[in-house]
Amino acid sequence: MEQRKTSNSAERFDTTAVAEENSRLSGFIFFLLCVILIFSGVAFGAVDTWALGVLSLFSGLIVIFWIADAWRKNEFRFSSNVLQVPLLALVFTGLVQLLPLGDSVFSNDLLSLSASNSLSLAPYATRFAVIQLFVYYVFFAAALTFINNHQRVKKIVVTVVIFGSIMAFYGILQDLANFEEIYGLRVTRQATPFASFVNSHHFATFMEMTIGITLALLFGRATKKDKQLLLIIAAVIMGMAIIFTSSRGGFLSFLGVLGFIIAANLLKKQPGEEKFSDEEETRNYRQNFALLGGGFALLLILFGSVLLLGGNEPLLRGIGLQNPDDVSNGRTHFWEIALKNFLHNPILGSGLDSYGTIFSKYDTWSGMYRVEYAHNDYLQILSDAGIIGFACVAAFVFLLFKQGLKIIDKNSDVFGRNVAIGALAGCFGVLIHSFFDFPLRTPSNAFFFLALATLATTSISYPKHKRKKSKQV
Repeated sequence: MEQRKTSNSAERFDTTAVAEENSRLSGFIFFLLCVILIFSGVAFGAVDTWALGVLSLFSGLIVIFWIADAWRKNEFRFSSNVLQVPLLALVFTGLVQLLPLGDSVFSNDLLSLSASNSLSLAPYATRFAVIQLFVYYVFFAAALTFINNHQRVKKIVVTVVIFGSIMAFYGILQDLANFEEIYGLRVTRQATPFASFVNSHHFATFMEMTIGITLALLFGRATKKDKQLLLIIAAVIMGMAIIFTSSRGGFLSFLGVLGFIIAANLLKKQPGEEKFSDEEETRNYRQNFALLGGGFALLLILFGSVLLLGGNEPLLRGIGLQNPDDVSNGRTHFWEIALKNFLHNPILGSGLDSYGTIFSKYDTWSGMYRVEYAHNDYLQILSDAGIIGFACVAAFVFLLFKQGLKIIDKNSDVFGRNVAIGALAGCFGVLIHSFFDFPLRTPSNAFFFLALATLATTSISYPKHKRKKSKQV
């Protein structure tokens, strides 16, 4: 992203980051971005109110340091990436839903307090969702602005790979030891935990994002040979963790991530070369064959390792061979409710995060269970925010892939191109998983997704004398 003073320049949506002299305060902001990623993952995925409070505090510190940095340098640095607009528009949609423009169905005479007449049917949940979205926006805007040079990109990538590997290893050990408590402390009665996450399916989503970066660096040969073995080990551990979660959506999304990375490397263009000699053609065929063989070998290693450790049950469930007659696990019923609510509230929806409130209105089951989420983020955004909210999400996805694919196509730096491939592949995996679950409702996954969106759409401009050195790390 281009860093500059706020202006109305015609080039305001340029997506090239200029390497600037970074101050100590900007270093603190970058450090806080890394802290948010790690803390949110360690703190049970940040699904608890106290964890969100701490993350809000971190976001507040980012804003304070950001303003202080602008005051000291007499310049307010802000990324003009248009990818921020859909996220802000979704925040604005939630604010509109809180306006007192609706009709209360209760008489104030029957209540000790005045009934809410907001457009949202669940104003408290919507208010909380708006605050949460704003925290995400602060993180995203800061990431786009301050992840602005090769060293910081490299540090973020290393953080993602190492942290993902550690969490995957811990999760596998936890599963093999049959621990039902997270860290031996927290028992989850209505969900199956994995590693530090309350929901094992959402941990699978976390792994999809971290393994995307790892495999892209490995298959794209963006690292030196002495580090490739470490990437192989990390990728195998993360892949095994995905299978051990028994998440069918997670396994399908992992295949999507792997396929995206292989396709991006097979279709990549060599700058300035339109025709190849016979020798070059032969070399390209060998590289492509090695790429496909590497992907197939990775799957075999994962299957073999899981079976060796006694994980045949999660493997069978993950690939859909266990209980094939119950594929949806009731999801079709949840989806029908989301669609019914959307048809009744097609423009603005019933309010962000209101699905749990409206569920009982359309539920035709016994009423014993109250489901909070539609298990399909696309249908839930239609239900919660109507066509307007869905348009915000669709615009974000469109701009993400438009910018990301442009970076992959135009970037001449090996490391930068493969980081973009891995980041976009991780986002692609999350978008697949979102058809079957609600992975981005876990704050840790949302922060990592926005971090990957930053890496996928940020092109670092390297000085000419450093470009050769930056090909491998």
